[in-house]
Amino acid sequence: MPVPELPPPRSSLPESASRFGAHLLAAAARACDVGAATGGLPGVPSVPALSPPPAPAPALSDAPTADVPGAGLSRVLRGPSGLGTAGLRLTLRGEAPVLPDPSTGSASGTPVPGLYFHPVPEPDPVRVEQVSRRIKAWAMDEISLYPDDWEEEFDGFSVGRYMVGCHPDAPSVDHLMLATRLMVAENAVDDCYCEDHGGSPVGLGERLLMAHTALDPLHTTQEYQPQWAKSLHSDAPRRAYRSAMEYFVRAASPSQADRLRHDMARLHMGYLAEAAWAQLDHVPEVWEYLAMRQFNNFRPCPTITDTVGGYELPADLHAQAAMQKVIALAGNATTIVNDLYSYTKELDSPGQHLNLPVVIAEREGLSQQDAYLKSVEVHNDLMRAFETEASALAEACPVPQVQRFLRGVAAWVDGNHDWHRTNTYRYSLPDFW
Repeated sequence: MPVPELPPPRSSLPESASRFGAHLLAAAARACDVGAATGGLPGVPSVPALSPPPAPAPALSDAPTADVPGAGLSRVLRGPSGLGTAGLRLTLRGEAPVLPDPSTGSASGTPVPGLYFHPVPEPDPVRVEQVSRRIKAWAMDEISLYPDDWEEEFDGFSVGRYMVGCHPDAPSVDHLMLATRLMVAENAVDDCYCEDHGGSPVGLGERLLMAHTALDPLHTTQEYQPQWAKSLHSDAPRRAYRSAMEYFVRAASPSQADRLRHDMARLHMGYLAEAAWAQLDHVPEVWEYLAMRQFNNFRPCPTITDTVGGYELPADLHAQAAMQKVIALAGNATTIVNDLYSYTKELDSPGQHLNLPVVIAEREGLSQQDAYLKSVEVHNDLMRAFETEASALAEACPVPQVQRFLRGVAAWVDGNHDWHRTNTYRYSLPDFW
């Protein structure tokens, strides 16, 4: 008897919007506090109704206007209006903030000349202090993440400022800590397995696989389960992954947790591609490097913006191809920002570090300066593509959770640039202008 042929899946953004629209009020009530629906973090409050957003930021000289790609994103960032929509807006607390001069930067950092970006308000200093204090206590006292002589480097990372700036709609410090622990854990894996603190491409696959089981638990026989459980405490990266994921799972829905595991597997696959090139002493083609960077990038960070915001983007909407493209472009653009700001830092490190300017110079026969300037253009193209796709998606799927999620991803993109621009402890610009 032949196997019956299954009908193809029928899911499109307008259909999904219609289907979820019928249950929108119930879903909004449920998603308003993911933690409450899933057991949650103790003491994590539900998302309050937020105040209206501040006045729009002054536009950059090359910011999109109504007749160029990305103009519609401003409508998304402003958020919905009308009865019951206050809690769906992406806002910051307090008075409308004064934004830094986008052309000259500030005393705390200068932007890459010619880079397309949006200035952001200064992160809430009270929250920055609270997150900074709590993440240091977690790293030092709870999981023994690093030895004492790494303390200055940990402080210089300014992770509290980073996460507060990237998640301005987080309803509480507890929510911010979900992202902050994961960010620190991901950097511990990168530093200790791949980069500065004893990392090596040799044997990286085995180390990453064992660390990944701290995120995606091993289910094995009773005889061998205790040995695996003990291994999760055997080194700092695994301790960090285990603890950060435990906190995250308690606050996230099962779908959100599995989404993060998937994106972390993507990240680890990107690490392995770069390690293979290092072992072969191979400089990839530019398109190959950009393919690797779509996996070895910041994608796990903006993809959890709804969990950190205290709500849930339904899995069917998150999985839509258009949404996945927006998230991928956001990750790609923010990662090239890292390539540009960390360029001189990596040049001063031993060995050859692959970044976009280095690859373009090698593969296209350009000078270091011209390759760097071309990398700025690549970033700008990715940013505009992100804004164009986000705007189109917002128009096609007017579901409140989609609108808020897109605003959260856009806020992460802008906050990520601002952290790189202002972190003069870690980064400095090359003398190409």
